Amino acid sequence: MLGAGLLMLLFAQTLGRRDLMTVGIFLMLLPLLAGAGLRLLRPGFTLQRTFSPEVVEAGATATVGLIVSGSRAGGGRVEMRERLPARFGAPPSFMYPSRGTTGGTSRYEYHLVCAQRGQFRIGGASAEFSDPFVLTRLRQDVDAGQLLTVSPAAVPLPPTSLTGGRGVDGMKATRQRANPSNDDVMTRQYRHGDPLRRVHWPATARHGELMVRQEESVTTPEATLLLDQRAAAFTGGLSGVFGTGHEGAHPELATSEAFEWAVVAAMSISAHFLEHSYSVRVLDLFAQPGFLHSRSAPSRHEELFDGSAGLATIAASLAAVELSTPRAAAGRAAALPGDALVDKLATTSRRGPVVALLGQLGPAEAAALAPVAGHGEGAFAILVCEHPERQKPALEVLRRAGWHATAVPPKAPLAQVWAGLDEFQPLARGDGAEVHRGSAAASGALP
Repeated sequence: MLGAGLLMLLFAQTLGRRDLMTVGIFLMLLPLLAGAGLRLLRPGFTLQRTFSPEVVEAGATATVGLIVSGSRAGGGRVEMRERLPARFGAPPSFMYPSRGTTGGTSRYEYHLVCAQRGQFRIGGASAEFSDPFVLTRLRQDVDAGQLLTVSPAAVPLPPTSLTGGRGVDGMKATRQRANPSNDDVMTRQYRHGDPLRRVHWPATARHGELMVRQEESVTTPEATLLLDQRAAAFTGGLSGVFGTGHEGAHPELATSEAFEWAVVAAMSISAHFLEHSYSVRVLDLFAQPGFLHSRSAPSRHEELFDGSAGLATIAASLAAVELSTPRAAAGRAAALPGDALVDKLATTSRRGPVVALLGQLGPAEAAALAPVAGHGEGAFAILVCEHPERQKPALEVLRRAGWHATAVPPKAPLAQVWAGLDEFQPLARGDGAEVHRGSAAASGALP
């Protein structure tokens, strides 16, 4: 347009034609006027973005919905484009308004699949629009985007003795009374068929008739899950951001291939226990809430989870859990893992099994964790590391303290490791030989 305008002015000067000069000036001013008008009268947009589901499992499909409204009518076409992390592929683009626009509002949706857990910023969207003559283009950001939470996918686990002993109502009987004092035990009158062992003699003497203790209470058992998050345990002392081994480097999280295995195991074991009506308590090795440092945790200080709501919270929290950096662990470096854990578990002792997902351990660290075995109905430890054979000293320390312990590589099938976990029996104190029933060779576990 500018070139044509200059040519018209040249012809007007050469030929002495006033009308050509008018055309030349018009052609030169039109792009400038269009650009100025586009900036002054550019249409405004509001955008609402929704994810379905709000937290998606790794490998599943998330549907992203967009509702775009134009606050001012603008001429010309508007091309909108989403920004996406490179792992999601080419970003989608669409035209506004769409064919089904009603009341200035257009609706769009597209689908995303991510094979890795984490939190990923989807968007923001940018709008590129032009004047009615398509002489100038202007691009502006419509919104800042939103975080999509991708949780680890749970692996179905086979039933084992860890979740045994359940009643038909999904609960578990316990001999622990609501009131620990023998004088305050709730009693009732003796009924025909009540066993004599349940006769409460002090209450019988007070009432002058035969009284028996109340029925054994029914409580929800509680499983404790310990998730090791120390960078040195999963990376051999290296620090920084590590590759996951699934799709190359994971720029969003500090993690490793072994830690990713432990995170998937934590998700799967939590789902397994909750499906069997357990409550699940998640802690780290320093007795802190397990998701205290997770950016995706809905409540970082929460540590006890129940039911489907608890499972959803665990899934969202595990999405961005990562290894502790040297700075984060500096304040805890002086204490070996397990020092505060024993005191923490003493308040809920013997209410269910303790399952520990650990990285590589030294003998001193294993000795610090050893007393934890006495505070659960069973203590089970899985050490995830590249060289399981090097964990033999730590396994021996744990087994002598009563742990069912094994070491596995990150490639080991989780379901097989779980199925054979209670085969790794604790060692009898003073016995120099390892006691082991069955074989876990198929799972890659260390005998």
